[in-house]
Amino acid sequence: MQQQRGVEFDLSQFCCSVCLDLLKDPVTIQCGHTYCRSCIDGCWDQENEKGKYSCPQCRETSSQRPVLGRNNMLAEVVEKLKKTETQQACSSSPLAPAGPADIACDFCCGTIRNKATMSCLTCLASYCPAHLEPHYSFPVLKIHQLVLATVPLQEKMCTKHNKLMEVYCHRDKRCICYLCTMDEHKGHRTVSAAAERATEQVDCKIFIYLFIF
Repeated sequence: MQQQRGVEFDLSQFCCSVCLDLLKDPVTIQCGHTYCRSCIDGCWDQENEKGKYSCPQCRETSSQRPVLGRNNMLAEVVEKLKKTETQQACSSSPLAPAGPADIACDFCCGTIRNKATMSCLTCLASYCPAHLEPHYSFPVLKIHQLVLATVPLQEKMCTKHNKLMEVYCHRDKRCICYLCTMDEHKGHRTVSAAAERATEQVDCKIFIYLFIF
């Protein structure tokens, strides 16, 4: 929860329900829900064969792939939020040496490295607040996908191909990389890991609703 000029708001309102991060290049689809352009494109790429394109949240479908339009007003709001979040992170999260259970910054030099607060799935590196700042300042880095540095990036990598595991295999019920879909998982039903996560979130919300009511 953040507060600006006496008004409180929840950052989750400006997060994409697929990648769970602040919206990047936000687009609003026909039902009114908003996603990162790359996230909804990834979800719909998996639905090309079915010929129906659905919203990951409300499941409203369309027989034709909708044309995506950028939500410029929301993009400006999110951009300001990112700058505010970075400034607060730098001031409220002083640099601290990484402990045994922490993720260390990949860009800190010397024998003692600072604790990483975010990991970039595009750079495949983890950053402390000081080295993370360029990702919020330079346009070429702003489009990178950042996640909280809670687990080592190695755990998100395919041990066979050394690629990010961005695909979910329904047959084997596990995440794989795109190269895996060309050999041992060839012919298996797969979706993007982000799309599978969005589906699980919707199913969980439905279960909670039915359980309560």
